[in-house]
Amino acid sequence: MAINRSDNKANAPIEKADAAGKPIAPMRQRLLLTWLVWMAYRLLALPIMISVFNPTSPDIIGGIAWQTLWLIPAFILTPVILRGRSPYMLLIGSMLTLVYLGASGVVLFTRFYGSSVIEILVYLLDFVLLFAINVWLFILLKRLPSMNNVVKQPRSR
Repeated sequence: MAINRSDNKANAPIEKADAAGKPIAPMRQRLLLTWLVWMAYRLLALPIMISVFNPTSPDIIGGIAWQTLWLIPAFILTPVILRGRSPYMLLIGSMLTLVYLGASGVVLFTRFYGSSVIEILVYLLDFVLLFAINVWLFILLKRLPSMNNVVKQPRSR
């Protein structure tokens, strides 16, 4: 018995699926969860673990303060990630997270020489979380409705 799939997907709400029928909500949830884990990891866990595993034992409070300054753009972007609806803002968020990903990759590369394996793994986890955020953002942007099909009303003068 064949299933008839001729239902009108144009009437489907944005929360459920896009024109291709792929769900948006699971991608939003993955992005949100990964974003929050990365923010907590970067703000608290990374400075604590570096202080513990680095032989020079850098100051934990100083590390948290530095990460707080470094994450100011991410804090500003967090409401956009929480909502996950605006393609324009998510595109800007994707560019910002690509900058974070590049910086994390540079730090990982510089720590590769002269650091312990555990310290390298701490930075590698940061890199992997940022990479996952960028992948989820890309997939979510592909599933959201097109930004080009907006019909604008003419201005009245």
